[in-house]
Amino acid sequence: MKVIVIRCGALGDLVYATSVIDALKREYGEDTTIDFVCTPGSAKLFQNDPRINKIFNLKHKKIPLFFSKEKREIVKYSKQHPYDILINFEHGKQFKDLTTAIHAKKKFGSFFDFHGIPDNIIHMVDIIKHVYRNVVSKKVLDSSYPKIIGTRSDDAIKKYAFQEKYIIISPSNSHQKKQRLNYRAWENSKWTKLISLLSKHIQVVVIGNKGEEAFFQELHPYPENVVDLVGKTPLSDLIGVIEGASALVATDTGTAHIASATNTEVFALIGPTPAEQTGPYKTPFNKVHILSVNLECSPCYKTERMKQCRDNICMKQISTEMVYNSIKSAKLW
Repeated sequence: MKVIVIRCGALGDLVYATSVIDALKREYGEDTTIDFVCTPGSAKLFQNDPRINKIFNLKHKKIPLFFSKEKREIVKYSKQHPYDILINFEHGKQFKDLTTAIHAKKKFGSFFDFHGIPDNIIHMVDIIKHVYRNVVSKKVLDSSYPKIIGTRSDDAIKKYAFQEKYIIISPSNSHQKKQRLNYRAWENSKWTKLISLLSKHIQVVVIGNKGEEAFFQELHPYPENVVDLVGKTPLSDLIGVIEGASALVATDTGTAHIASATNTEVFALIGPTPAEQTGPYKTPFNKVHILSVNLECSPCYKTERMKQCRDNICMKQISTEMVYNSIKSAKLW
């Protein structure tokens, strides 16, 4: 069985889609070949994943097939190695020419068998599962959850010389560098205070992307019991680091989704975004704590109300004490 899956977007978007991988393997056998079309940055998620056969990087999604070398290469490969199944998780018109041209016996998703999402299906993971519901049995579908594979957690812990127990702090998010108010952000002073409080009880590991060092300088100096891994881990190692942690604390961002997909306890600070739709996904195997003050105006993400907000009160009103007490009550040390 040969399958090609299309999911282009941010890191969290690709994590959502990973539930399809084990679902396909369980339905059609471990020898099922799975190829993915995704953006170059997100594709690093699969760097150490033995379940994925081939990755097609699609950097310029909006370029029509006729002018896109990347898209033509995918179609050419599918002509030489036809697929049994194509699963398209994208709904933008820029993917229609590609999905139509790819050689596959059966095609699922937007432009093919898709008739909308029932009102009772809210979270993006469940929406993803609804797209491929006709590809696998209901039993397999119901028991499939996002899962990612990187460096083994034991190897990551040894490589970075962590203590037996540690908590990860992930203060940044994908909107950090945008030239406007970062509505998902929590105040730096509160991150600093939280790091100080936690480091008295357990080792704290601070993570962030390469190129974000200037942002993290505002959180310095760190207490003694803190490991600074900002910009120092490839994504495959970061997965192992997160998997081996006692917990991860973050805003609504990709690392929170990685934590939920590796069954690491996650504390997600959420204000403007709809947690029930895009927050870390809850499964029978993980623990997800949504920390929010639940203001009447929330969620407001990508609405006129958010554009008019100049104070980001839904994040500002999440206190350090609220976050610290939630973590403390989890008895992680």
